[in-house]
Amino acid sequence: MTKEWSVASVTVAYNAAQVLPKHLGALLRQSRPLEEIIVVDNGSQDSTVEMIRNQYRQVTILELRKNLGVGGAFAAGLSYAALEKKHDWIWLLDEDGVPASDAVEQLLHGYALSRQQGKKAAVLACLPRHGESGLSYPGLLWQERLVSPPVEVLQQPIWFVDAAISSGTMVRRDVVEAVGLPRADFFMDFVDFEYSLRIRRQGYEIAIVRDSVLHHRLGTPRTFQFLGYKKAWSDHASWREYYISRNHTYVVWHFYPKLRSKLFLLVQLLRHGTAVLLFSKHRLGSLHMMLQGFFDGRAGRLGIRFLGSTPGGTATAAVDPLHVARPAGE
Repeated sequence: MTKEWSVASVTVAYNAAQVLPKHLGALLRQSRPLEEIIVVDNGSQDSTVEMIRNQYRQVTILELRKNLGVGGAFAAGLSYAALEKKHDWIWLLDEDGVPASDAVEQLLHGYALSRQQGKKAAVLACLPRHGESGLSYPGLLWQERLVSPPVEVLQQPIWFVDAAISSGTMVRRDVVEAVGLPRADFFMDFVDFEYSLRIRRQGYEIAIVRDSVLHHRLGTPRTFQFLGYKKAWSDHASWREYYISRNHTYVVWHFYPKLRSKLFLLVQLLRHGTAVLLFSKHRLGSLHMMLQGFFDGRAGRLGIRFLGSTPGGTATAAVDPLHVARPAGE
C-alpha cells in the first residue's frame, strides 16, 4: 500500500542554511520515497534559499514575503501541497528534525494497523525524540485540559491522542479540505495543539506511530534536581512566552469554556510562572509577557504582536506567498 498514496513533505525553514542539509538528506533517503519535498522559507535573511536552489534542485521552494511564524508557514505549505497539488498525505516538519530512514514507511504501516483495529486514522504522527536528553513526546489527551497518555499505552505500536506537535505529523488531504488550515493568526506556539483539537472536534482520529522516529531538539532542555525531583526545563525568550500564554488561553476561553477547563488553565499558568521564576534567565520579562498574553487571549486579540525582541503591530499573519520555485524540469 505504500505506493498507493501520494505523499509530500512540507518543511518550515527560517535562516536554516546550516541545519537544512542534514534534514533534506534524511528526506531524500526515505525507504518509501516522497513524491514531492517542499520547503516553506519563512522570510529567511541568510542563504537558505540559495543553498536549496544550488544543492537540492529537486526540492520545491515556497518563499514567503516575511516571517509569518509556524502558523502562517504551515498554512501556506498545506494550502499548496493539499489544496493545489492534491497530494494524499502531507508530512509536516521543522527544519532541524531528522527523521529515521523508514519514518514514512512506518507511518503508513501505522495507518494499516489502525484499519486492522477498526479505526481509520486521518493524522499519523512520528514519535519525536531528543537525542541528548532521551526525552520523547508521545502526544496528549484532552480531559478538560491536556494530559499525557497512560504509561502502559506507550508500549503499543500505535496509540491515539487528541493533540500532537506539528513536526513529524502527516495529515490526510481530506482532513485539510474539511477542517481548514492551521491558524496563521496564532503566529507560533499552540498552533499544532489548536489544529489537532479542531481535527478531533470534526471526528477524525490522530495516531502516534511508535516505530516512526523523528530526531528533534524539542527545545533546549536543561535538567535540574529540585526538591528531590528531576525537572527538565526549556528556556524561551520572553516574547515567546507571550504566544504560549495567549494562544492556549484563547483556545480554552473560546472553544472549551467550561469552568473546570479555565481553572486548569489558570493552575497551569501559575505553575509555569513559578517555574519561570525558578529556572528562567528572563524572569520578569517572561512573566510580563505571560500576563499580557493571558489578557489578549481572553479578549481574542491575535495576530503578530511581537517578533523577536521588538514589539510589532497587531496585524494578522495572513498567508502571502511570494512565489513557488518548482524543481528543475517541472
